[in-house]
Amino acid sequence: MAKQLAKSLGYIYVDSGAMYRMVTLYAINNGLINDQIVEKEKLINALSNLTIEFVFNDQKGYSDIYLNGKDVSDQIRSIEVSNKVSIIAAIPQVRSKLVAIQQEIGKNKGVVMDGRDIGTVVFPDAELKFFVSCSAQIRAERRYKELIDSGDQVSFEEVLANIQSRDQMDTTRAVSPLVQADDAIVIDNSNMSPEEQLELILNYAQQRMQ
Repeated sequence: MAKQLAKSLGYIYVDSGAMYRMVTLYAINNGLINDQIVEKEKLINALSNLTIEFVFNDQKGYSDIYLNGKDVSDQIRSIEVSNKVSIIAAIPQVRSKLVAIQQEIGKNKGVVMDGRDIGTVVFPDAELKFFVSCSAQIRAERRYKELIDSGDQVSFEEVLANIQSRDQMDTTRAVSPLVQADDAIVIDNSNMSPEEQLELILNYAQQRMQ
C-alpha cells in the first residue's frame, strides 16, 4: 500500500521496518543474537558502523535495500529474521538510532513511510496518517505467498505463529509500542484488492493536498 501510494504521488518510499530487519540481519550474521539472547552492548557499539541505504530501482518502481553496501532486500524477509526482529526492535538504543535516521529522511517532506510507530513516535505531526488493520490469518496468507514465491521453504503455520508473536511483542513493548495514533485514518484492508486500497488512500491524500 505504501509503495503504491509513494509511486502514485512521486514521493520517496521508506520502509522503516526494513531498517530493523537490517539490524537484525547484521546481528544474526555477526553472532550477536543466539536464539532469543542478544549481546546488546556489542550490537549497540556496532550501530555507528552500519550504513543503511534505500536505492531506487527503476525496474521495480521502488527502492532496493542496502546494508553496508550490499543489497539485502531478499535476505531481510527471511523467516529467521522475522522471528528475531521484534527482539532487536525492542532495544531502546536501536530504536533511537533508527528513528533519528527516519526523521532526517523525512524532514524535507515528500515521503511515504510505513512502520509500527511512524504516526506516534517518528512523525507525530505528519500531515496524513493511516493505521492499517488486517486479520492475522489474512496477513499470514499474504506473507506466506510472498515467501514461497521467493523460494523460501516455510510452512503456513510457522508464518502465522511469527505474525501473532510479533504483534504481541510489538504492542506490549515498553519503548514505542504499536498503537493507533488518535488522528490516524483507520483502514481494514482484509477484504480489499490492491487496486481498491490504492484508490482509497490516494483519494485521502489528494483531498489533504488541496
